[in-house]
Amino acid sequence: EAKEEAKISSGINAEYGGIIEGAKDGKGRGRQVIAVARTCKLIFIVLDVLKPLGDKAIIEHELEGFGIRLNKKPPNITFRKKEKGGINLTTVVPQSELDQQTVKQILSEYRISNADVILKEDSTCDDLIDVIEGNRIYIPCIYVLNKIDQISIEELNIIYKIPHCVPLSAHHKWNFDDLLELMWDYLQLTRIYTKPKGQLPDFNAPVVLKEADKTVEAFCNNLHKGILKDLKYALVWGSSVKYQPQRVGKEHELCDEDIVQIIKKH
Repeated sequence: EAKEEAKISSGINAEYGGIIEGAKDGKGRGRQVIAVARTCKLIFIVLDVLKPLGDKAIIEHELEGFGIRLNKKPPNITFRKKEKGGINLTTVVPQSELDQQTVKQILSEYRISNADVILKEDSTCDDLIDVIEGNRIYIPCIYVLNKIDQISIEELNIIYKIPHCVPLSAHHKWNFDDLLELMWDYLQLTRIYTKPKGQLPDFNAPVVLKEADKTVEAFCNNLHKGILKDLKYALVWGSSVKYQPQRVGKEHELCDEDIVQIIKKH
């Protein structure tokens, strides 16, 4: 039985029971477990470093069967059904797997005889099927390889080269910092520390902003909706500014672990 640990970036951590072969088909309450995984912003798959490949393959197969794609981006394919005109295939770059006949054959399986397909990257049959199905979820995943206290330094050095993996020892609490750093990176979250006037920065409770909007305005709204109307400017320390501190306006984009002090209008 392979074990999956899913962690949701909203701050709710959830650990679910075993994923076994056939989980995607409902075996062992697998559908409920995987359905929750589809809502995650980040998935941790915890594996035994002494025998990781078997469990990894089972979990990935079951998640894939439920439309979850791990550490992948949506295929750069435009697919549009139409009422007439047949299958029109446009390739922006050379294709190693898909051609007019293959695309037509795949679409015929879905009883689609009229559609425009634009391949903007070298795509596979599975990529096209994912786009046609339209219900795929793309989620970042970190493979946590536990029990590194039971392997050699040489083996550990090899593991460090594996993409999306973090080796650690839960028993000895080794390498938790690397896991946390990678988690922040994969979630694309930005930590901003507050600095009240005349006081030291508060490094214990950062304001967390999403990558899509990490401006001073978003920072103020995260603290309190009423702060923005009283904002005169902000003082910022960190990698987003040239001078330490630097006076900025509400449009200024912050970087991870910046320190911000709000200056209000008098």
